[in-house]
Amino acid sequence: MDEFTRRLDAAWEWWNAAVEDSQEGRWIRTDAERRTIDDIAAATLGCPPSSVELPWRARLARIVRWAAVLRLAARAGGWELTPVTGAAPPRPAGMAVLLSGIYAVGEQGELWLDALPTAGPPPVAEVVKAEAFLFGPGSVEDLRQFFYD
Repeated sequence: MDEFTRRLDAAWEWWNAAVEDSQEGRWIRTDAERRTIDDIAAATLGCPPSSVELPWRARLARIVRWAAVLRLAARAGGWELTPVTGAAPPRPAGMAVLLSGIYAVGEQGELWLDALPTAGPPPVAEVVKAEAFLFGPGSVEDLRQFFYD
């Protein structure tokens, strides 16, 4: 299993842990956490739809935007982002787990974008998987809909 696949699998595990713990009542979001999730949704809204016709820099920038937004949210809320690859999410999961899981994919976009001038574009299949994690129905883009409180 390659590095990206491990990162994406871990991101899904951490994301699922936070959503599950919220839905099962083990994590009750505070008003600040609710507002933060609303702010994340607002800040990431309006990313242009993905297309293979978009230049690589623009396509990766859509992913990178999530990393920047999540770093700011974590700092503002006092949550620490934790590397997720190779680590089980702490339980009960909460806001730091949720943000860390999503951040892992945005951070991958930063790595790809930084390497673009020297290494060229990343594997298309990997970018498509990162986009599917972040954008579209049932993805992180629908973040608010996964919480029932």
